[in-house]
Amino acid sequence: MSQQEKLFERLELLKAEHRDLDDAILALAQRSVPDMVQLARLKKRKLALKDDILRLESELLPDIIA
Repeated sequence: MSQQEKLFERLELLKAEHRDLDDAILALAQRSVPDMVQLARLKKRKLALKDDILRLESELLPDIIA
């Protein structure tokens, strides 16, 4: 498996985890008494994942100066 294929695989795993966190955050927020600490932790993790996703995407699809 090439380095680029490994990066694409890692990217897909991060995107899946990001979607799962979306669902978890929504479910937690809809509770009658949401755990605000847990909610904040999930949101922070989701933002960190988004940063990782953007970094990987920029590695895989570098800007081309025309």
